[in-house]
Amino acid sequence: MKQRLVFPWQKVGLICVSRISHSQVLLYSFLLFTFFLRPVTAGVVDITQQLHRPLNNSVGRQSRDEADSLLRIGEQQYTSGYADKTIASCLRALELYHSIGDLKSQGLTYNLLAKAYVQLASLKEAEDAFRRGLAIARDTKDFQSEIFVLNNISTFMLQQGEYTAAGKTVEDALAIAHSVKNIEGEGLSLNNLGLVTARLGDYNKAIKLYENALIFRRQTGNAIGEANTLNNLGDAYLASGNYQDTIATYGVAMRTAKINRDRTNELRAIDGLVTAHSAVGRYERAFDLLEQRLALAKELQNLREELKSFESYAQLYKQQGNYLTARNFYERAIILARTLEDSKQEVQLLDQLTKMLQRK
Repeated sequence: MKQRLVFPWQKVGLICVSRISHSQVLLYSFLLFTFFLRPVTAGVVDITQQLHRPLNNSVGRQSRDEADSLLRIGEQQYTSGYADKTIASCLRALELYHSIGDLKSQGLTYNLLAKAYVQLASLKEAEDAFRRGLAIARDTKDFQSEIFVLNNISTFMLQQGEYTAAGKTVEDALAIAHSVKNIEGEGLSLNNLGLVTARLGDYNKAIKLYENALIFRRQTGNAIGEANTLNNLGDAYLASGNYQDTIATYGVAMRTAKINRDRTNELRAIDGLVTAHSAVGRYERAFDLLEQRLALAKELQNLREELKSFESYAQLYKQQGNYLTARNFYERAIILARTLEDSKQEVQLLDQLTKMLQRK
């Protein structure tokens, strides 16, 4: 009989949001950008394949169809960065799945709901949704869902600085994936184990884990997962100071993401390339990439990504000592921060601008 996995925070106690320190909040902000720009659970197609088929009675079929549609819409909303809309879609889908008694689909919905809550920094709600999704996966012996939920929980714990618990959780997921020969789960788990290892500072080991993860992700044809792992691999090369492999890896990630219209990974790869090229003095190439980034942000009509582009321009001009142009871009970024009513970002940008002007 298969031994039931023990979830690590059942041993160490539930994480309490009120106890998060200032340093953990900063870590959360960084990891949110790094790890949640790309979904780590099943994509839209995977969710469609995993949903139960409609019931025989017409009322049940109508409710199931509506719930399935809401869940697919929620996944698309999450991928596009609209976490608040994702939550609304998921909560309505949960009501419908509950009314027809579909536990498996409830589990899928809780998993997506938890990720959306994390994106909005609603950590208590995210934790509750994760636990409910995991309980359903285990009760229904849905190993694939259990693998995905454990991976998402591991990433969540990593954000809280719980490195040991995060590593144990993703190792549990990898063990299940290996035992049931779930190739997609093995690729995802190896990728996330690489994230844990990188956070612990062992970049050489993380690089090997990412390279192994790529083998599995390419076998399943998961282009978004492949681009995500390539970006993670680029991060590890960058952290280790290997700029040649950094640029090559981010370049492949950018092309893969662009072909598949995976805008999130495309933007992330561009950011990595800008950092790497500027680090070795290739400013012309860095500016070309920033021009592409800004054009993409405008195409998506995404003001937050436009803001990030302006901030990157400002930092690059500041790095070159062109403070006048840097100031112009800081001011444009500040205007967008006010438009977005993001007071925290506005304060950070004003602080960067003030420090730069004092240093002139």
